Amino acid sequence: MAPHVLVADDDAWILRMVATVLEKRGYSVETAVDGEDALARALARTPDLLITDVMMPKMDGWSLVRNLRARPELAMLPVIFLTALSSEDDRIRGFRLGADDYVTKPFRFEELDLRVAKTLRRMQQTVSETREQLGGSSLRGDLAQVGLSSLLVLIEMERKTGLLQVRAPTGPSGQILVREGKVVHARLDDAEEPVDADCVYYLLTWGAGEFEFISCQVEGVDRVNVSTTHLLMEGARLIDESNEPMASLNVATIPPRPSSDDII
Repeated sequence: MAPHVLVADDDAWILRMVATVLEKRGYSVETAVDGEDALARALARTPDLLITDVMMPKMDGWSLVRNLRARPELAMLPVIFLTALSSEDDRIRGFRLGADDYVTKPFRFEELDLRVAKTLRRMQQTVSETREQLGGSSLRGDLAQVGLSSLLVLIEMERKTGLLQVRAPTGPSGQILVREGKVVHARLDDAEEPVDADCVYYLLTWGAGEFEFISCQVEGVDRVNVSTTHLLMEGARLIDESNEPMASLNVATIPPRPSSDDII
């Protein structure tokens, strides 16, 4: 079956041209005129790839991707941003949200075609390799290639038990304990807080770094007491509401722990 691509842009000409180019390459293409439209279409029919503009009415591309990443069934959805924004901060923001590629307008449609093929091929290979390695006793990799949300979804699907260690490019590192695929405890190595669910919400903001999963016996009570779905959706909400500037991929400080009123 041909890969299904969802394209979101408020520019009707770009929608028509991108759809035409991709359909000629054999892809199934669906278009959306804004972020809300794209979100509804993605929930109704899961795409294999999202190509989205950043600046759109009703819901921009940043919010669209955050909403999609918060849903376990869409946590591994590959994303290509199309945008006229070209600053380094915008690029960092896109990759921090888990974007697989970033195409600056104006662009050549031939270039987009190549990037679509490359992104789909890379995602299929990454997911396949990650699943295969999870079948063993250990797994390590790059958070820029397999985001923490995708990793937690795969661990839940495979019902793994063990220790997931994550380390930022510079700065802190943390540990997440999972039992039968469910997060039961999380903490940072160099700070007392945040812990458990709050720690996972913080770690979800990391767009780069390294991870290692080691299968081992996990004892003790469940200190998180919420599902992976809840963790991902609440983490996305907190990120969305945060007013902190995304100036760097390198996590150097620990954000304040959310109060109980902030948690759904």
